[in-house]
Amino acid sequence: MDAIDNLVGGFATALTPGHLLLAALGVLLGTAIGVLPGIGPAMAVALLLPVTYGLEPTGAFIMFAGIYYGGMFGGSTTSILLNTPGESAAVVAAIDGNPMARAGRGAQALAAAAIGHFVGGIIGTVLLVLLAPTVAKLAVDIGAPDFFAIMVLAFIAVTSVLGASRVRGFASLLIGLAVGLVGLDEMTGQQRLTFGSLHLADGVDVVVVAVALFAVGESLWVAAHLRRKPHRPIPVGRPWLGREDWRRSWKPWLRGPLIGFPFGAVPAGGAEIPTFLSYVTEKRLSKHRDQFGKGAIEGVAGPEATSSASAAGTLVSMLTLGLPTTAVAAVMLAAFQQYGIQPGPLLFERESALVWALIASLFVGLCLLLVLNLPLAPVWAKLLRIPRPYLYAGILFFASVGAYAVNGDVFDLLLMFVIGLLGFVMRRYGLPVLPAIIAVILGPAAEQQMRRALQLSDGSLTGLVNTPFSVAVYAVVVLLLAWPLVRRLVRRAPAERSRADA
Repeated sequence: MDAIDNLVGGFATALTPGHLLLAALGVLLGTAIGVLPGIGPAMAVALLLPVTYGLEPTGAFIMFAGIYYGGMFGGSTTSILLNTPGESAAVVAAIDGNPMARAGRGAQALAAAAIGHFVGGIIGTVLLVLLAPTVAKLAVDIGAPDFFAIMVLAFIAVTSVLGASRVRGFASLLIGLAVGLVGLDEMTGQQRLTFGSLHLADGVDVVVVAVALFAVGESLWVAAHLRRKPHRPIPVGRPWLGREDWRRSWKPWLRGPLIGFPFGAVPAGGAEIPTFLSYVTEKRLSKHRDQFGKGAIEGVAGPEATSSASAAGTLVSMLTLGLPTTAVAAVMLAAFQQYGIQPGPLLFERESALVWALIASLFVGLCLLLVLNLPLAPVWAKLLRIPRPYLYAGILFFASVGAYAVNGDVFDLLLMFVIGLLGFVMRRYGLPVLPAIIAVILGPAAEQQMRRALQLSDGSLTGLVNTPFSVAVYAVVVLLLAWPLVRRLVRRAPAERSRADA
């Protein structure tokens, strides 16, 4: 009951006119900046951090919460309409959202994403209120072998369900892992694949890779086929979800938060792994598996609800442990310290009013996000009517701005176009782009967790499987790898039996 009473007090603070205005401003800014390729919510919060110096702490964090959720939805918008994610958590939305948009169902994909964000965020924030101390306590017990097992599961899952063949999926994964190796080894300080360039010493930024492979690669691919295929404006279609869309979406909307929230709350988690796992789960459970990758609405609804719930989960470890699990949480942690506030176990006691106002503002921000963006879905979808030469020229412009804004270095622009050419070649030979992105995002972290686990076990490989949790995860990995073979044998047995009877 204490949590409910505190939340009611938080709503009393968050619903004041000034704080409502800041929440609405945060949602609008987050959505607008999230739409720009490469400029995600973390960069938006970082850029706006100096602007909030004059604000009192509660108002500043209410605005940050709006930017966080708005940025995540904005990234999904460009993923769906232009196959260009605004941030890494929006990568999965492109797999089925973009084919839906090309088929004239962009408004339905955006509506499914908006409602998914709302449902996932509401459920995630309710769980944040009820389970924050318990989840944080459990998260502390997860060790390096468990983290590595989860990342291996993400690698195998994403390469098993994408692309024309598993071989091509694993080839794409290896390309991403190679790019992820570029830079200084964190443990030894040795340079790897830098070719003597100081610009590569810090590695290749994930934003540059994602924007290059998606935005630049897609633009070059479209440009290469413009003369062969005459431009026909993509129809916008009807603006609202039909009965069949609702029937296929409501279960993924409810399943997504159950995957997203725990992963978001785990230190070193984030929205990338759970969104991939949500996509795999929906494909396994759906009756329309053949539509996945071609425009299945479940492939948008589930991961988007997962992403939003994961965003609420990241606040658990940030507020209760002082451990940021995403870039946005890290920037918000810096903002807390800017105001002389230290997140941790005592935060709920020392800054109770601020924390509960922040949590209440998450509910307010989600409602504002739905109210603002659901009616705008048909308007966003009309972006597809812009002639492709102008549209992709604009994408390249904003992609260049996003890549340059990461470090303010011209070298990042050159690197973006080089990796963009790689993305073009991958499309030419049928290699899926997503496994490469996953490998770049998770590869370095997986390497660090593996090496820590091996150090703890004095180099013994048993150190990777010495916990019940890691064993359970590896069992799922084996099942994913063996399932196609088992299914083939099961199908072949009745056929051979019928032949023998004949």
